[in-house]
Amino acid sequence: MTYGEFAKIYDELINEDINYEEMCSRIIEICNGENINFNNYLDIACGTGNVTVKLAKSFKESFAVDLSDDMLREAFDKLKKEKIKCKLICQDMSELSLNRKFDLITSVLDSSNYIIEESKFVDYLTRVKEHLNDDGIFIFDINSYYKLSEILGNNIYTYSEEDVFYTWENTFEDDLLSMYLTFFVKKGELYERFEEEHLERAYKESFIENKLKELDLKVIGKFDGYSNRKVENQTERIMYVVKK
Repeated sequence: MTYGEFAKIYDELINEDINYEEMCSRIIEICNGENINFNNYLDIACGTGNVTVKLAKSFKESFAVDLSDDMLREAFDKLKKEKIKCKLICQDMSELSLNRKFDLITSVLDSSNYIIEESKFVDYLTRVKEHLNDDGIFIFDINSYYKLSEILGNNIYTYSEEDVFYTWENTFEDDLLSMYLTFFVKKGELYERFEEEHLERAYKESFIENKLKELDLKVIGKFDGYSNRKVENQTERIMYVVKK
């Protein structure tokens, strides 16, 4: 089960490495620069809703999609606490079907790498195009081929805090990164153990850009993470800004 029990501790582990304020400010900056309408927003693979909560405040209507019920429950609690209206839907990103179009669609934090089959990746881009307004933009990022193959691939990591300990063992083969995680989470006086396996495909930039071109989707921006810097050979996260 991917993002099952992990959903409950996801924020504690990921928030140390992600600056959501900077990420969302950069996204809004791009939206303003492209003069989009701020009517409808869709967050694909929204996870626990950290980006959804921040960006939905700028739009009249928001939707968020994720394949994990557990993640959606965490997102629901955050949205409710912030009194933000947002429709949450459990759906596969490669089978997106919402019968409406959006001014901004986002898919962040390497969610796109979780699509293992290349044909499904094309389906995903196709569905995004169908849901995008003519003057809207699609912003997504990927873990670069360099990061998955050279930084994360075939390495073992550990994380240790008072309430959480985990080991993260990776193998990289045939453009696939397999991540095996074993968690020990403190519950009262004892620690509860659970395991998760995650797979990410390392997509080359040429593949992504060729598929976007075939779908008549134009790359209007390509950056080193959520900065305005150009992508380099050792860029670890690549952010794309796309229009019809």
